[in-house]
Amino acid sequence: MTDTYKMKTPLVTLETAGDQARAALEAARAQVGFVPNMYGAMANSPGLLETYLFGYDRLRKGSALTPPEQEVVFLTISRANGCDYCMAAHSMIGEKMSKVPADVLKAVRVDAPIDDARLAALSVFTEAMFVSRGRPSDAVVEAFKTAGYDERHMLDVVLALAVKTLSNYANHLFHTPVDPAFDAWRWTAPAA
Repeated sequence: MTDTYKMKTPLVTLETAGDQARAALEAARAQVGFVPNMYGAMANSPGLLETYLFGYDRLRKGSALTPPEQEVVFLTISRANGCDYCMAAHSMIGEKMSKVPADVLKAVRVDAPIDDARLAALSVFTEAMFVSRGRPSDAVVEAFKTAGYDERHMLDVVLALAVKTLSNYANHLFHTPVDPAFDAWRWTAPAA
């Protein structure tokens, strides 16, 4: 995928943020220890950043998906969207925090088959939801359910799609630079 337009609006910092955006950026800094560049981009529309953070928090804290499953979903979506920033960030989170098995993380990053049948079905279902715009085939849903997932999990994938669409698209518009914390997990979308 190639990005064409690059926003000229600068990233918002704690020093340049208005009251609404500042609160969200301060919360982000408290949570992760720094203000990620993606948040600085999204803070140009405080409602965008707040919506993203709210949805992300709800998925992380209230999802039927485990942390490794959440990362497989986020990475599958970000790979399908060609988001270099989110691939790097979620690869780091997947490895260091969510404890995604190394072979699974590598497979999702390069769009290779996943050996873990349950996580493979989750990734296939997520990509089918992405490609079909929420209209998966009966066969994909059956394979997803056979792997042990249910309709609640489907809705959590929908929430993840919404959250990642917000962040992936904002990153595309801004060509958001990958933060140094994610450098070791850089990823580049394959040429179209």
